[in-house]
Amino acid sequence: MSTAILTGPPAPGSSLDGDLRSLGFDVRIASGTEETGALLADVPAGERVALVDPRFVGHLHALRLALTDPRFPAAAVPGALTAQAEARPALTRALDGASVTPGTPAADLPGALADTLDAGGVAVHRPQLGTLVATVPTDAEARHAARAAVEAVDDEAVRLRSAVKAHDGFFTTFFISPYSRHIARWCARRGLTPNQVTTASLLTALVAAGCAATGERAGYVAAGVLLLVSFVLDCTDGQLARYALKYSTMGAWLDATFDRAKEYAFYAGLALGAARNGDDVWALALGAMVLMTCRHVVDFSFNEANAESTGAAAKTSLALSSKLDGVGWTVWARRMIILPIGERWAMIAVLTAVTSPRIVFWALIAGCAFGACYTTAGRVLRSLTRKGKRSDRAARALLDLTDSGPLARLAARLFRRPGDRSLGVAFAAIATAGLLSAVLAWPFGDRQIVIAAVGYTIFAGLAVAQPLKGALDWLVPPLFRAAEYTTVLVLAARSDSPGALPAAFGLVAAVAYHHYDTVYRIRGGTGAPPAWLVRVTGGHEGRTLLVTVLAALLAGRGDDFTLALTALAVAVALVVLVESVRFWVSAGAPAVHDEGETA
Repeated sequence: MSTAILTGPPAPGSSLDGDLRSLGFDVRIASGTEETGALLADVPAGERVALVDPRFVGHLHALRLALTDPRFPAAAVPGALTAQAEARPALTRALDGASVTPGTPAADLPGALADTLDAGGVAVHRPQLGTLVATVPTDAEARHAARAAVEAVDDEAVRLRSAVKAHDGFFTTFFISPYSRHIARWCARRGLTPNQVTTASLLTALVAAGCAATGERAGYVAAGVLLLVSFVLDCTDGQLARYALKYSTMGAWLDATFDRAKEYAFYAGLALGAARNGDDVWALALGAMVLMTCRHVVDFSFNEANAESTGAAAKTSLALSSKLDGVGWTVWARRMIILPIGERWAMIAVLTAVTSPRIVFWALIAGCAFGACYTTAGRVLRSLTRKGKRSDRAARALLDLTDSGPLARLAARLFRRPGDRSLGVAFAAIATAGLLSAVLAWPFGDRQIVIAAVGYTIFAGLAVAQPLKGALDWLVPPLFRAAEYTTVLVLAARSDSPGALPAAFGLVAAVAYHHYDTVYRIRGGTGAPPAWLVRVTGGHEGRTLLVTVLAALLAGRGDDFTLALTALAVAVALVVLVESVRFWVSAGAPAVHDEGETA
């Protein structure tokens, strides 16, 4: 139970007491500022507390947005302020220093305290209210006008609309959200949580993958339908979190990782179904997963590299996009052309139901490759015209995203070059091109591939020897992902070891999970995974070198290479999953809810 303190007796006929209780607050009433301080001191230090001006007039949802969102240590709207445990000491100090008129409430005391907290370094979140009303009228006429404004706006309709993410794809906006938000409200009224809906979405997708694995037409049709149902639930969980303001650390982890788990499990189901009909498409399934993961890393790296762009640099890079956004149809065209998750899942579902897994994968690879080229080319052009300097924080985030292990770090120290000019993308491109050229040119297991992997390790170290502050250094992490994943794919495809491609699929899936986990930790503001995890898993260069060595040692030895890839996949999966679960369910994980990726 949270506690709300009214800084004075409520006005006659006010519903404020009941509104606060409906939001889960235990309401206490002070006679003025002095008693407000006494009541605040009586509230346990670890409990959320709200201070509300008794003259407050506004929508219930305005109070809900200000007082119940768990993501912010402090939040406020006119006439109401809340502080969680971490902001409580600062609130107490601000109240102690507030000017007091004995026996009377201060003029909008919560608002004055919010300003004091901001000035003292405690960021106070102020939600955008739009048409919602939140005010502290000072006389009867103003109170009457405020109440009329409240009556003129249906806050439940506003709440329902705001549950939908502002920037979604065409398919999601027009074919899912019009009814999924009502499902979200239905779930909220029955006490269901976003995590339960997220889990239901995962289970539905896994059943869909199982249906696809049957290899029968009825199974494919059922798989397509269930995949769409899973996507509806996937949209619903975020809408439920926004509707009910139920954000959690566990929700952040589940929502951030389950989308990829669902999609890649479905790829595996399609590959198993095709195999039942004598068609081996594991290489295509793995290729689709490699392409999607690399594409997402491009998105993540570019966003992290430019997260702090401001002023002229940001205006220059966004000028073309702003002009295009002025033409309505271009907004949807540009969102659809990159094949975001809604359009992609719809395409997969329909093609699964009416065609074959091979066609599904070729359509997926072609569409995603085009979208990746389109977005990457635009970002390269924007980066080349960018005038601002990259911050140390951005350079650190890019370094963490590279997943450089002990071998690359050692090479960076041994071959560190003088000066501070970043050539990261150049060395990363040389490393990737050299490795993939050798993997494609030489026979499976040839020692020349191992030599190329050693060279890859050295150049990977050179790439991170200086801070990644170059205009195109955000390409370094995706280049490393492409090198590692594609090496595993090509070696497995060219080996004579039965089952090597499914084993490689499992290995890349485990490593990709680690890389997604890194991204969402950085986004949550907690930094990269611990250094020991990167050391134990070898870093991208260590795993790549290990796979090439295994290929050289186990070439021509039956299914030994498959067994080695399987053992490596299991080992990586166990280590990264245990650490990931430990982190995301711990109290130190960020209380956020992933808004989802457009791609």
